[in-house]
Amino acid sequence: MPSLLSQMHAAAVDVTWEGALEWLLGAPLRIVVTLLLAFVARRLAHRAITTAVSGSIARSEAARAKRDHRRTQGMAASTVRERSRQRALTTGSLLRSIATIVIVTITALTVLALMEIPLAPLLASAGVGGVALGFGAQALVKDYLSGIFMILEDQYGVGDYIDTGEAVGTVEEVTLRVTRLRDLDGVVWYVRNGEVIRIGNRSQGWSTVMVDLPFSYKEDVDHVIGIIKDEVAQMNEDTHWHAVLREAPSVLGVESITAGMVTVRVFATCTPNENWGIQREIRRRVKDAFDRHGIAGPPLPPLGGQHTI
Repeated sequence: MPSLLSQMHAAAVDVTWEGALEWLLGAPLRIVVTLLLAFVARRLAHRAITTAVSGSIARSEAARAKRDHRRTQGMAASTVRERSRQRALTTGSLLRSIATIVIVTITALTVLALMEIPLAPLLASAGVGGVALGFGAQALVKDYLSGIFMILEDQYGVGDYIDTGEAVGTVEEVTLRVTRLRDLDGVVWYVRNGEVIRIGNRSQGWSTVMVDLPFSYKEDVDHVIGIIKDEVAQMNEDTHWHAVLREAPSVLGVESITAGMVTVRVFATCTPNENWGIQREIRRRVKDAFDRHGIAGPPLPPLGGQHTI
């Protein structure tokens, strides 16, 4: 009798160990393998994205250095390179986050399936919740999608002077949801990216300079134009303004003749947002030159037309 009981106990132990081993080699092993594969896939995806972003930055800098043969201001060039680098890094971070979310979602569903947990009710509930969340967060999703495309397309960046339609000012911060900018009065505006219909960026590429210089109708036009050409040529030779101007200012000629006054227009292109300073400098230099050469200014309006406020 004792021998029979011991044999039955040994058989039970054998069945238990065999069952445990079979169970361990079943779902738990597959779950562990799935988690390891997900970890490896995430690492490989992140490494591929990082490599692609680094290559994009290198190619962009090489192409810019190859084609940038015109005069540019050193600080502006470094700012452009930094903006390009930051945009590429932001894009890489976004792609890495998307890859992580996708891999984690697929891994979680696979593990639940291996654990023989019914996925149909879970997916149905998630679908209903997703629809409800989609209706409730349409504006938020729109803001984020618009922010993603703004960053990818480099529509503007920190330091740019932009016109969003609702507000005009210098960009201080750009996120996926909101753009913060400060106008000339010092007011800070928070603009939702999804509400921006159009963007006018005054800091990309270059700016134009347009200056109208009036003088008396009695003066010799050719003589006055010669004086203006000499002044803008000297300005272009100045070290500071030479670094800002993309080309020497050109005198386009007589723009208008009205009320005893002749107006000559000067045109130039410069680095972004430097046009106002160049306009003031051209007016100052030409005014001093007119005084030295005795060039009369435009006639003053009659006293009867002036009003004191």
